[in-house]
Amino acid sequence: MRRTLHRMDSQTLGTLDAVATAAAVREGRISARETVQAALARIEERNGPVNAFTVVRAESALAEADEVDAVGPSADRPLAGVPIVVKEEYDVTGDVTTLGGAGNSTPRTADSEVVRRLRAAGAVIVGRTTMPEFGQFPFTESLATGVTRNPFDLDRSPGGSSGGSAVAVATGMVPVALGADGGGSIRIPASACGLVGLKPTRGCISVAPLSQHWYGLVVLGGMSRSVRDSALLLDVISGSTPVDRWSVPPPREPFAAVAAREPGTLRIAWSTKCVTPGVDTDPEITAATEQVARALVRLGHLVHRTAPRWPVATDAFLPQFYGGMAAEAGQVEHPERLEPRTRQTARLARWATPRVVERAIRRGDRVAAAVDARLLTDADVFLLPTMPKLPPPVGLLDGMDAVRAQVATLPYVANTVLTNVSGHPALALPAGLSASGLPIGVQLIARRGEEGLLLAIAAQIEASRPDFWPGVATP
Repeated sequence: MRRTLHRMDSQTLGTLDAVATAAAVREGRISARETVQAALARIEERNGPVNAFTVVRAESALAEADEVDAVGPSADRPLAGVPIVVKEEYDVTGDVTTLGGAGNSTPRTADSEVVRRLRAAGAVIVGRTTMPEFGQFPFTESLATGVTRNPFDLDRSPGGSSGGSAVAVATGMVPVALGADGGGSIRIPASACGLVGLKPTRGCISVAPLSQHWYGLVVLGGMSRSVRDSALLLDVISGSTPVDRWSVPPPREPFAAVAAREPGTLRIAWSTKCVTPGVDTDPEITAATEQVARALVRLGHLVHRTAPRWPVATDAFLPQFYGGMAAEAGQVEHPERLEPRTRQTARLARWATPRVVERAIRRGDRVAAAVDARLLTDADVFLLPTMPKLPPPVGLLDGMDAVRAQVATLPYVANTVLTNVSGHPALALPAGLSASGLPIGVQLIARRGEEGLLLAIAAQIEASRPDFWPGVATP
C-alpha cells in the first residue's frame, strides 16, 4: 500500500527537486497524481503576478499522472510523476504550438521527440510557457500573451526567450522546465531568475520533428534549481535521431554520474571582458564573477584571469538568425496574424538566401575552431558573465520597430551568441544577488561534448557555495 508523505502539502512539494520527487513516487511514498495536484495548486496560487503560462493542462496532466501511477514503481522511469512545463515551441499532442504568437491554430497530432522522451521517463506535462513570438528577443513579452515578469522584482524582465519556463521554475511551480536557446534564450532567463540553465552542444538533443532550428543556432535544453536535476534531465532528453542534421556521439556514461563525481584539478580561465565590443560589464556582475573564480581556486582548480581576443561571430549569426526567422514566418498557418515586428524581420530577411545561410554555417565552423584555439587550448573551461547587465525593466522594447528592438537587446545577448554560432556547450549557474536583490548569473564554456564536465564543476560550486543559489522566489 502506498504511504503518503506525512504533512507534505503543495508548498512543501514545491521545495523538492525533480530527483527527490521522482524517488518519492518510485518508492510509493507519494503518487504522481498528488505531485501533479500540488503543482497545479501552486500554479493557481503563484502564476497571476508573473504570467508564466500560456496553457495550464490541468485535466490532461491529471490523466497523464494516473497513467504513471497505473504503471507502478519502475526504475525505468527516472522522472516518475515529475511535473514539467514546456516552452511554446515544443509540440505536445492535442496542443497548438503557438511559437509565442497567433500564427498557428491547429493542435498537433504528435509529440516532439523531446516531449516523447519526457513522457517515457514518467514526466507529466502540466503546462506551456510564455515566450516572445518566435523567440526573437531576450525578453518575454508578446502581443498574444502579454508581459512575463521576474519574480524577484515584478518591474523587471525575467529575460528570454524562455522566460516563462524560467519563472515557472524560479517560483517553485515546477522543478524543471524545457526551453530553447538560439542566442542565449535558456542562459539569459536562467541567470535573471537564479537558475541552472544548460545550452548543450549542437546535436546533443534532437530537434525532431525538425531537422534543424534557425539553421543550427537553436538547441533545446532545460532549466532547474539544482545541478543534479539538470544532469538527470539531460540524461533523459539527449540523443539525436536520423532526422537531425547535426548529431554528436552519445556520452560514455550518464551525465548524472559524471556530475556527481569530482572532476579533478582543471585549468579554468575567466574574464569579465564582454564578448561584444563596446559593451561594458556592470560592476556588480564583475564582482560576482570574481567571487565564483575565487570559489574555484578554493576548490583546487588552476584559475587564471585573461582578456581574450574573442572570435567575431556576428557575420555568422545574423544570416542564420534572419534565415531562421523567415523560415518560421513561412511555416505558420496564419502569417497575417504575426506581430508587426515579426513580419518586419521576415521582410528584412530576404537577403538571407539559402546560399548565404549555408556560407554562414561554414563561417560558424571557423568560429568554433577559433573558440577551441583561443579559449580552450590553455584552459579546460572558460568562465564569464552570462549577461554583462542586470535584468532590464519590463517594457524596454515598447514602441520600437524590429531593428531598434534588436539594437536595444544587444547588451543582454552580448556574451551568449558566440556559443550558439560555434555549437559549444555553455552552462549558466547562479552567482548570488545584486544589491537590489536581482539574481546574477555566470556561464561556463567547455569543448563540444563536455556537458558532463560543466555539470561536475557546477555541482562543486553548488555544494561549496550554496549562498550563490537564491532559492524559490515568492512574487
